[in-house]
Amino acid sequence: METRSITAEVSMVPRMAEDPAELVPELAAVSAALFKVTGNGSVPRSTISLVQLRAGQIVASTYLTVLHTGFLRKAGESEERITSVASWQDSPYFTGAERAALALVEAVLQTPANGERVSDELYAQAAEHYEAKALATLMFAIGQVNFFIAVALIAKPVPGRSFTDPWK
Repeated sequence: METRSITAEVSMVPRMAEDPAELVPELAAVSAALFKVTGNGSVPRSTISLVQLRAGQIVASTYLTVLHTGFLRKAGESEERITSVASWQDSPYFTGAERAALALVEAVLQTPANGERVSDELYAQAAEHYEAKALATLMFAIGQVNFFIAVALIAKPVPGRSFTDPWK
């Protein structure tokens, strides 16, 4: 595996020269459907954005981290909440429901030393905070960000550019 010097500059040019959405225009329909599913109102948009920010942090994607931080700022989230997502376990800024959602995304994205990724106990804790439709929506929100993790890590769009056009 190739390692990069920690002092090397990081390119501000996407790895993939062409926009994957232009190469595969069917992506627009899939993306729109995923956003519609997660925006059904059963889970607050802020919770979904917190989960998706945490996912970007876990997979070490600057693009996703900057993108979801920006979404949260535009939605009026406090800097304390945004910056403490990485250390949510000991942060006083999150509700029990938000903590359950953050625990779920971590369980899905991090391989445990032993046992299941999402234990029955974790599922039961999440189910205490979310009705069935909301829990399914949260599951799809985690799936949505996982869908885009591959794009962020493989194509490597430029962080901080418009969500709708990170390739220009």
